[in-house]
Amino acid sequence: MEVSSVKKLEQLEYSLESVTDLSSSSVSSSSPAVATFSYVDGVTELRFLQSDSTHCFNFDLASAQLFKLGPVHFICVSDGSSSSEEKSFSKGVNIKFKNEKDSKDFCESFEEWRNDSVVQGSSLQNGTVSANKSKFDNKIEASSAKMYFHYYGQLLHQQNMLQDYVRTGTYYAAVMENHSDFAGRVVVDVGAGSGILSMFAAQAGAKHVYAVEASEMAEYARKLIAGNPLFADRITVIKGKVEDIELPEKADILISEPMGTLLVNERMLESYVIARDRFMTPKGKMFPTVGRIHMAPFSDEFLFIEMANKAMFWQQQNYYGPVVDAFDPRLLVASPMFHMIDFTQMKEEDFYEIDIPLKFTASMCTRMHGLACWFDVLFDGSTVQRWLTTAPGAPTTHWYQIRCVLSQPIYVMAGQEITGRLHLIAHSAQSYTIDLTLSAKMWGPGASQGGILQSSTCKFDLKEPYYRMSQPQAYPVAQEPPLQPQPELSTQDIQTPNDELEEELLQQLPQNPSAQL
Repeated sequence: MEVSSVKKLEQLEYSLESVTDLSSSSVSSSSPAVATFSYVDGVTELRFLQSDSTHCFNFDLASAQLFKLGPVHFICVSDGSSSSEEKSFSKGVNIKFKNEKDSKDFCESFEEWRNDSVVQGSSLQNGTVSANKSKFDNKIEASSAKMYFHYYGQLLHQQNMLQDYVRTGTYYAAVMENHSDFAGRVVVDVGAGSGILSMFAAQAGAKHVYAVEASEMAEYARKLIAGNPLFADRITVIKGKVEDIELPEKADILISEPMGTLLVNERMLESYVIARDRFMTPKGKMFPTVGRIHMAPFSDEFLFIEMANKAMFWQQQNYYGPVVDAFDPRLLVASPMFHMIDFTQMKEEDFYEIDIPLKFTASMCTRMHGLACWFDVLFDGSTVQRWLTTAPGAPTTHWYQIRCVLSQPIYVMAGQEITGRLHLIAHSAQSYTIDLTLSAKMWGPGASQGGILQSSTCKFDLKEPYYRMSQPQAYPVAQEPPLQPQPELSTQDIQTPNDELEEELLQQLPQNPSAQL
């Protein structure tokens, strides 16, 4: 594990006017003292030594805090409580500096050494977890993170993903077909879940795999991996977030399944690129390598009526929004376009806001009800390039597709240009607020001189889409016997009271063809 530039100094000293123990009732000594920052055996310490005494005050910077009482007067205390709710301090000292410059320099060094300290958190084999608050905790609501990790900590949901043959089979093929990328290499599995991708990497010959999983599924992963003796000694499961943990070595390969609905939902792609920046060697590979969000306008009268009826029932517009289901690609009214996301180049901040301009050409005359989206990812191996797609018409995955339904349909003609904008803004509930605008431009002769003919917009939260994968089915009532096959009947064979009345009236009509009714 690399040591920061601050720690490579190993020791840094400051001269003080005086240091006294906070718990001591004696009068402060005026004898000079020395403060020393040191880095020994992976622990960063701050020591205070009085020149006229052999007594030394030692502080672990991982738990030390500095408080300013005046321009040259400070106190340093050490947190002696492991509970975040009940804070207590085990020891502390009064510090006085000779001048303000010395106090300022000391404070800057204190922050640098403390922030860069190697925090001895919960130790794990071949890995440690840092106790510092991570980027993840700073940008994600605690309640959302709790629900998220609880969801993925359940075997039921892991089973759902494992039984997605397209997903699991494509990952297996991508790894085994490119086994030369894995053989003898160090691999980090970001968000390992059940550990299936780690086992694929080990099967392909990886030297060592670090399976990083923040949910309780990490314990199940340990058991599953331990049940495979061929892999157990080459896979280390580390329970923690990639933003928090430390690894003893750099990775040649990152493997992960960070995709959510619309590719970016759940915001795990940000953790994926953070792991890239923290752990991957400059020439390392990422599996997957790039992702594409595909979009196309669609027409679906049945879906629109269904959503409209829901909105009318509740007297509000919130039912116009994202719908997750598998649909017939023949519902698309234009050829799709895509937006490329290169995982090897994207920065974490680039995922905070994604703006996609839209432009299509209608292929039919119809009512356009919204925008359909799906994604695919590329595993850019040295031997084989393999795509995993969630496109409509392809074998269905557990991601399905997503459709954004407009509150007001737009009429389009074949050849008419459709423009718009898909704007995604990340929020702290691990999802995105989406603003969608679709417009139909003037069509026909002179269209180049005209502007927008029709336009429709909507805004919704990707966090809670309408899952429409299963439609209601008609089942026979269990108590009734099954219906027996009946001979086909024409409408003339069925007698009703109305038919008898009609025959009686016809008999009363005059026989003269020229008679008028």
